[in-house]
Amino acid sequence: MDNKKIYSWLGLAMRSGNLVSGDDTTLREVKKKRVKLVIIASDASKNTKKLFTDKCSFRSIAHYEFGEKNELGRAIGKSPRAVLGIVDENIAKQIKNLLESQCSQ
Repeated sequence: MDNKKIYSWLGLAMRSGNLVSGDDTTLREVKKKRVKLVIIASDASKNTKKLFTDKCSFRSIAHYEFGEKNELGRAIGKSPRAVLGIVDENIAKQIKNLLESQCSQ
């Protein structure tokens, strides 16, 4: 049920220019500590999951495994994406709250 809300927030972040997507772009922004939240698709490769989990943990950036590549891509109006990064603090906080409430159910 909350999934729709999360996807619509991702779409909003994309339209407002507060979202980066794709491995290379997101990784570059993580290294610059410009992203506040990273979302990794549950069907991303093991290497991708490990890479982003390690990089985000090292830099104390929140990261969650959520959705699948096709769904994430569709939410932001692009081709399938394994990784998304949220740049805006407030949007990141909102999505984080939704993800955490979903995980605790």
